[in-house]
Amino acid sequence: MGRIIHHMLLLLVAGFLGTGCSKKLERLYNDPDQLTTARVEKLFTEMLNNYRIRPSYWEMRTFVVMHSGIYSQTVGYLNTPGVYWQNPSYIESRWNDFYRPVGSGTGTMALYREMQKIHRDLPAVEKEKASLFLNAAKVIFYDQACQMVDLWGDIPFTEAGSLNASGEAKMAKFDDAADIYQEAIEQLKVLNAYFAALAPDPATANLFRTQDILLNGNLQKWQRYANALRLRLLMRISHVNETYAKAQVTELLTNTVVNPLLSEEADYNVEQEDILLAPLADNTLDLRFALTELTNYSAPQHLLEEVLLPAADPRIPVLFDKFGVSTGAGFVPNEEYRALPVKWSLEQQQVNLGKFAILDSATFIFNPHIPGILMTAAEVSFLKAEAFLRWGGGDPDMYFKLGIRQSTRFYYYLNRLNSSFKRPEPRPNPESMEAFLQQESVRLAGSAEDKYRKIATQRWVHFGFLQANQAWAELRRTGYPKLEFRVNSQPQAPLPPRRLLYPGNEVTYNVNYVAVRDKDKTYFPIFWQVR
Repeated sequence: MGRIIHHMLLLLVAGFLGTGCSKKLERLYNDPDQLTTARVEKLFTEMLNNYRIRPSYWEMRTFVVMHSGIYSQTVGYLNTPGVYWQNPSYIESRWNDFYRPVGSGTGTMALYREMQKIHRDLPAVEKEKASLFLNAAKVIFYDQACQMVDLWGDIPFTEAGSLNASGEAKMAKFDDAADIYQEAIEQLKVLNAYFAALAPDPATANLFRTQDILLNGNLQKWQRYANALRLRLLMRISHVNETYAKAQVTELLTNTVVNPLLSEEADYNVEQEDILLAPLADNTLDLRFALTELTNYSAPQHLLEEVLLPAADPRIPVLFDKFGVSTGAGFVPNEEYRALPVKWSLEQQQVNLGKFAILDSATFIFNPHIPGILMTAAEVSFLKAEAFLRWGGGDPDMYFKLGIRQSTRFYYYLNRLNSSFKRPEPRPNPESMEAFLQQESVRLAGSAEDKYRKIATQRWVHFGFLQANQAWAELRRTGYPKLEFRVNSQPQAPLPPRRLLYPGNEVTYNVNYVAVRDKDKTYFPIFWQVR
């Protein structure tokens, strides 16, 4: 593979912007007049059209079901030799897709740095109009950058993409992971005020609406997204820098007029309220191959057996199929939901696959309509519940129940998206939902630690494999749920890691790697992992 140097991120816009895109997106990306004033919005659209945000085949097959989904036990898997091993090629691909633009929204860093450079050189009037696109891109930029931190820890950041940003070729240093988080948190607070005060002229607002394939030009949703992301990042550092996190979160949650977040309604409109990247209009690809090629379609044992079944969770029918066994007499469906034991040997698992539940065919396996998930109301509610539990200022029980209700609504929404494949499951009625919330295993009762565990577990349930990277991050941060893994025969990776290893090209060619060499161990924790 070629040498990778972060400052060598020149954008060949005409060469990659239309790659693999629909005709509509080609019109959004390509600038027929070749005006530098227009390139900012074209790059903005390209940044949004990111196949790492959407549940694409490549993201799911090479990263989620081989790495974060297994490490978080949000997918089922077979105990093959090396099941916890980090595939160097696929890990490098995930790393490169943040830094290098090769189409389909990849190269978040390079795209953002190029936008910064173009914006810097614009005349004052044009710069003010282009600031809207740059600031919306900044939310995505910090979201994706902090996800890189969650996976690797320290990463090249402030000097990465320097040739795009300043024209100066420089080997990018590794920035401290905590510093990147701190910058993101502070900038997102500034962006909240920016979006609140902004009143773009009609032409700029219309252009933003056209280019914004994520939120359709809705400035209040960009404000809500920025605030929700800030809340997520603050809670993630809350065990390592609690005084700061507590003060910032308290301020954020105290004044919801100044700091609007996502919906607080149980029966909310998922499509309108959550931060979701819709599939391309001409998309027909589903997850069948990504989930079946390595046999990752079985129901995760802890999720189904330890959390959902004991409480008769109403999400079960849209999360899983009971499945069955093919015999000489035909297909014999299983009578109940059961999960493939995670600690069985590979041989036991292989011969018994059909006897256990699998991911729901309509909601997941054959569903081409699943959006990319950036933020949901349920996650925000669970974050509020944790904050109010630990620091007061609100009712943790109310937001815990709200989060579960919103999560249930979210997954029934995904199920209904695929109504042409299978008749949607009926939504649970209010009585059954209330009875479920009163189950001992669900009810927010017990010690403070018991309550913390229940909140963390329900947040993990909600993330599922579609947000496996978030599930893995929160599992490491909170320590919940307590998962069991079979020790693997490969001595280099007997159990899941605490972080990803840096890609081989980064180790070989980036002279600044020496500064992080001692941290480049699979069991070296990310800075926020202190529990």
